[in-house]
Parts: sequence; C-alpha cells; structure tokens
Amino acid sequence: YLEALGHKLAIHSENPGYGFTFFLVDDASINAFAGPGGYIGANVGLILAAETESELAGVMAHEIAHVTQRHLARAFEAQDRMSLPTTAAILAAILIGATTDPSAGAAALTAASAAGMQSQINFTRANEKEADRVGIQTLADAGFDPYGMPGFFERLQKNSKLYGTRPPEFLSTHPVTTNRISEATSRADTYPKVKEYTNLDFLLLQAKLRVSNFDNPKQVLADVRRYEGDSGGKSPVEQYEFALLLSRNEKHDEALPIMQKLQKNDPDRITYRLALARILQATKQELEALDVYQDTLELYPGELTVTLPYATTLLTAGQSDKAYSLLSELTSDNQADPKIYKLLAQAAGATNHPIQTHTAMSRYYFLNGYTNQAIEQLKLAEKSPGLSTYQTARIQAGIANLEAMLDAERQQ
Repeated sequence: YLEALGHKLAIHSENPGYGFTFFLVDDASINAFAGPGGYIGANVGLILAAETESELAGVMAHEIAHVTQRHLARAFEAQDRMSLPTTAAILAAILIGATTDPSAGAAALTAASAAGMQSQINFTRANEKEADRVGIQTLADAGFDPYGMPGFFERLQKNSKLYGTRPPEFLSTHPVTTNRISEATSRADTYPKVKEYTNLDFLLLQAKLRVSNFDNPKQVLADVRRYEGDSGGKSPVEQYEFALLLSRNEKHDEALPIMQKLQKNDPDRITYRLALARILQATKQELEALDVYQDTLELYPGELTVTLPYATTLLTAGQSDKAYSLLSELTSDNQADPKIYKLLAQAAGATNHPIQTHTAMSRYYFLNGYTNQAIEQLKLAEKSPGLSTYQTARIQAGIANLEAMLDAERQQ
C-alpha cells in the first residue's frame, strides 16, 4: 500500500522519473523522513495518526519534495563553505526532516558557531517552506485533498499539549508554527476543493497496524465482544480488524469464516487474500493456503507481498522444488530485497543446488551491507564441484568486484 501511495504521488512530483523507494518503519512515534537516494520512510505511528488518506499523502508529498528539490544534496554542496560541525548539523537535520524553529534546532547545533547556527536555521527554514509549497502542489495534482497537509499539521499542533514533555517526533523533526500552517492553508486555498475519498486499503492497513500494536490484545478482544458481539462490527474494516484480533489471540477457527466471507464479497482484494492464507496456515490447512497464494500470484504477478509468504509456505509444506523455481524466476530480475535471496538459499539447499545456495547467500549478505561475508560465500561457491567454465568466470568476476568494493570501503 505504502509503495502504491508513494508512487502515485511521485509521478505527479517535479521529478516523476526519480527512483523513489518507500518503506514502513515499525515505530509507534509519529514521524516520516527522507533520506539519500530517494528513500522515504513512514512510521507506523504516522499512519495510525492520520485521520484521512490525504493527511498521510500530505506528509509523504512533503518528504518527496525534500528529495526532488535536492535539499540533502544542496547541503552536501554547501559543505565547502561551512565548518565540519555545521555541515554535520545540516545533514542530520535535513535527513530527519529539517527543522524550522530555532529553539527546537538549537540542541542539534551546539557544535556549530553562532553564525553557523543562524545559517543552519535559515537554510532549513527555507527547505521546509519549499517542501510545503511543492508538496501541496503534488498532493493536489495526484487527486488528494490539498488541505490534507496543513490540516494534519494544525491538528498535531493543537494536540501537542496533550503529549506533555514527549510530543510526537514529527513535531521535533518538523516543528510546526502558526505562520507555517497559515501559509500552507493559503496555498491549499488556491486549488479546487476535492471531496475526500478514503481508499479502503488505507483503512485496512490502519486496522492491521492497530491489531499488531495492541499491548493487551486479549483485553481488546473482550472489549470488542462486549460492545459489538461476535460480529466485530458492521463494516468490512471492522470485521477485518476483528478477524485479525481473533487470530492474534490464537482463535484462528473463529477468524477463518469471517475472513472467508470478506474475501468472497471482495474476491480480488489482495489484503483479504493474504490474511485468509495466513489464517488457513494457522488452522493447519497448508494446501488450501497454497491454493490461495497461487491464485493470488496469478492476479498479481511478481508481487513480493504474495511471493514471499507463498515461497515460505511451499518450503514448510515440503514443496522445495516449486519454491526454488518460483524464487529463481523472481531473482532473475535482480531484486533488491534481501529476504528473497535468503529464501532462495534455503530452497537451493533443500533441492541440492550448492552453487545457488552460496551465490544467493552472497547476494543476501551484500544487500545487508556485509561485503566480507558476501565474498566468503562466493569463494565457497567457487569450490563447488562440477562448475562450468562460464560459472567459474562469473563467480570469479563477482569476487573481484566485491573485493574492489571492500577496498574502497576500507579506504573511506
């Protein structure tokens, strides 16, 4: 969902061809951030705090604007004109969202001189205003309510007193002033009004995250049953959340018919399909779960959220050959998710493919930043019996490439 939302916004940004990567951070604090290379993260807490999809999209559009306007890159370019402590402060501030309030930014700037502090404050204040301006335009062009951004900022500011000495992290990394809210609202006024439409997938994601983050799911289940009975509620979102809550309390047999009914009424929705497959597995119905995964993969070919649990279930069901074939085909596209290669290594080991076991593990280590271990796996692959001349050449070239990268890392 987060990738789909991010890319919907990105294609309406000032750089629609940029290779953004959107990901979820398992953190209950309300925050989002933009990092180097177009990596944009959103905390679980942010998604749960958003009252509408446009509010979440507003924060994401703001972070996209930080990237398209080259705020982090411009900070790097400015380093020759500033002392090292000031440069480090600027990079840290922009990386986590850039500060606009001198009092909030002061702690991060203690290493810099007074002149450097003022330069930092002015620099990041301009970045935030620009990200608001460009982000609202992106938000409106993508069909969302342009008031989603200033509305979310204003609500956080009004509720900040309720948080006491620990306000949302978003307010620390993106301090919101009355002037900033006013400017953002005025800019939203220049766009046509949009009737708020909230994507069902957004509500389902919130439901899933709520259930995952309940501290006492047993008590929550008791409360839901007290007020809603055994139906869990009338709407699909309420019933979906109730089914997940039952499953989290190990009541999978009760959750199953609810999820089956939801999937029957909305057969192509991937969220219901994945939840149904997981509950079928929990009720020891692996073959039925595999049927759901296979059918879903035909509807959504190449979708990692389907492929990964499907391959995992194939392995646990003893269908290692099928898992190996599925994952080999997937990794032929040079996927960047390390979990794929970890599963491929397991499938290769279970099907007696030692060369592929080591090459897959090498890729897994490399994608996780362990270059030395990646090299060791390729050296083990090089020792495998029966290597063809072509395989040997590829492995040796891979070793040489990784060793060159490792030397460069050490020199840095």
